Amino acid sequence: MRLVIQRVSEASVIINKEVVAKINKGLLILLGIENEDNQEDISWLCNKIGNLRIFSDDNGLMNRSLKAIDGDVILVSQFTLHASTKKGNRPSYIKAAKPDIAIPLYNEFIKTLQNGLGKSIQTGEFGADMKVHLVNDGPVTIIIDSKQRT
Repeated sequence: MRLVIQRVSEASVIINKEVVAKINKGLLILLGIENEDNQEDISWLCNKIGNLRIFSDDNGLMNRSLKAIDGDVILVSQFTLHASTKKGNRPSYIKAAKPDIAIPLYNEFIKTLQNGLGKSIQTGEFGADMKVHLVNDGPVTIIIDSKQRT
């Protein structure tokens, strides 16, 4: 699994001109799922998300976690995070999991993250054409791949 985590002061997701998710201070997370991903990847990433110290403390240092600030989350599935651009100019998405594998993992990721944070999160819609709006705070953008833990 691959994540792009963006610290935001606000973010929203629009589908068919309707706002389906909206948060203020927190994280906008883009999630890419590949065929080899499993519950171990989900657990590791969800723990990392909740405890990653990327929010400012009273001294302006990034020492506070999402849990510490009681921040909100929007999670958006994004298969293009597994694009390969090694050959030619058209990205290949061969590593991205097909919906029959990705949807159950996406749903499990939502459930695990909500349990870990002790609160509901907001989401986009798997496979939908979404318009994602955000104000990246910092900017702070972090990429985490569960296959690169060491």
